[in-house]
Amino acid sequence: QVQLVESGGGLVQAGGSLILSCAASGRIFRRYVVGWFRQAPGKEREFLVGMSWTGSSTSYADSVKGRFTISRDNAKNTVYLQMNSLRPDDTAVYYCAADFRVVVPGLTDHEYAYWGQGTQVTVSS
Repeated sequence: QVQLVESGGGLVQAGGSLILSCAASGRIFRRYVVGWFRQAPGKEREFLVGMSWTGSSTSYADSVKGRFTISRDNAKNTVYLQMNSLRPDDTAVYYCAADFRVVVPGLTDHEYAYWGQGTQVTVSS
């Protein structure tokens, strides 16, 4: 069982940066693949990036490739999402997710069993 808590969201101007954190409970979190998703009002949840438990494998959605970077510190049970060059269409609730059943991070939300509560990111123009 893993519990995830996101933080770091807020209001930022277009072109700015934010770092989201996802703190996990559970002593075997280092064996979980992790992912970040977002959901804007009226839209479906969108995959952004996934990372294997070793960090050796990552997958990024085209919409964030080159602007967002995922990282994890297994010693701190924390996953990060560095977001640069933010745009108004990045406004959404951002979620971290985790799963222990796979080695390669999934690209869809049904491939992740554990979810945080989400953190709001608002990008103003």
